[in-house]
Amino acid sequence: MTSGPQPGGDAPTPPPFADPGWRRLLAAARRSLERSGGRLDGTVSLQSPSDDERIAIIGITGAHRSAGSTRLTVRLADVDDQLRAVHGVGLRDLLTASAPLRSRAAEAKREAVARDVLLDLASAGRHAAAGWYEQWLDGLRRDGTLTRVVRAGLPFGDVVRVLDALPAADEPIPVFADRLLDDTKALSEGPLRGLVLRALAAWQEVPVPSGGEPERALWESVGLVPDDLASQVLVLNLPAGGGPLGRWLTEAAAVGEPLRVTLHQLRRFPPAVTADEIFVCENPAVLRAAAAALGAQSPPLVCTEGVPSVAVHTLLRAAGRAVLRWRNDFDWTGVRLTAAALDRYPTAVPWRMSTAEYASAAGSGPALLGVPTDTGWDPTLSPAMRQAGRAVMEERLITLLLDDLRDAARP
Repeated sequence: MTSGPQPGGDAPTPPPFADPGWRRLLAAARRSLERSGGRLDGTVSLQSPSDDERIAIIGITGAHRSAGSTRLTVRLADVDDQLRAVHGVGLRDLLTASAPLRSRAAEAKREAVARDVLLDLASAGRHAAAGWYEQWLDGLRRDGTLTRVVRAGLPFGDVVRVLDALPAADEPIPVFADRLLDDTKALSEGPLRGLVLRALAAWQEVPVPSGGEPERALWESVGLVPDDLASQVLVLNLPAGGGPLGRWLTEAAAVGEPLRVTLHQLRRFPPAVTADEIFVCENPAVLRAAAAALGAQSPPLVCTEGVPSVAVHTLLRAAGRAVLRWRNDFDWTGVRLTAAALDRYPTAVPWRMSTAEYASAAGSGPALLGVPTDTGWDPTLSPAMRQAGRAVMEERLITLLLDDLRDAARP
């Protein structure tokens, strides 16, 4: 738009978009018109106006505004009148000359419809009745993630398809992604990965990880393997046959040396575990104490180091019908992991996971956080934990646990 000469002078009036006093004002006017459907009966305000903006608004309103004003408000109708008087064009026409006015109301309606479509799609998913699934979807709605998914055109159906296929059967992530989504990297990078990880965190009731060991553990908790070298299991005194790995396990057991075994090794050289009884703990400190105190006399001990990895489960499956004496920390995650193990392994039994052991050490310790859960193997344990409100880590029971290992080692 070209402005004509002004009365009393030869210089043309600068176009409004080129005037520093008008730039923010016109941007605010555009936002207002887009929200209201183009109506001029509203007002716009400028916070912390510059001198140029203050002078422009004085020119529009004909009213003095002091230099100390922190907020200036002007009617859109007055802006429209000033533009017509000085430039011969109204506010709406001026703005649409550079870009069409959006209809925010129509866009919001379209986005609401699109969100409903995604929610309908998710409601048909395999896990739709699960509490964690509802929590995940509700979080996506409340924090605007679902709207961002709509605006970016992300394939939300792929997220639902991935969750429907879980838990998997200890499958490498690239193989799983290629089989399901025709893209080996679909779950190793990009927004789809983030949405799936957020759902898995809700499923496993843990914080959303940002890489490293917590993320590996989360993938493996649903049977997906990011890296068969990173998936490991820490063992003490677990003799086995069946090739090189069985030989390494047997040699380490002979001298009471802890050994870290990878999933890669377990798959390449499947061992034949010969133990009739295996103790399972959560924290490496317990296994370290057993190695120091009992050495080669300790009975077989496997450490999960938190959520059992695919390597843990692969090794324990190789133990056949061995009795698994299983324990975890006395916190809500720990009792959930114990419950999952008792459900997964027919030969698993709790190891010092009763109300008596908890009560003996619950007088102090960290606060018990997270979502409470039932303890089917000892129905009184969960109420006792809720009442005490304290977590009891395995390290507090090391003396008791070592006594059990000594008793098991006696002929």
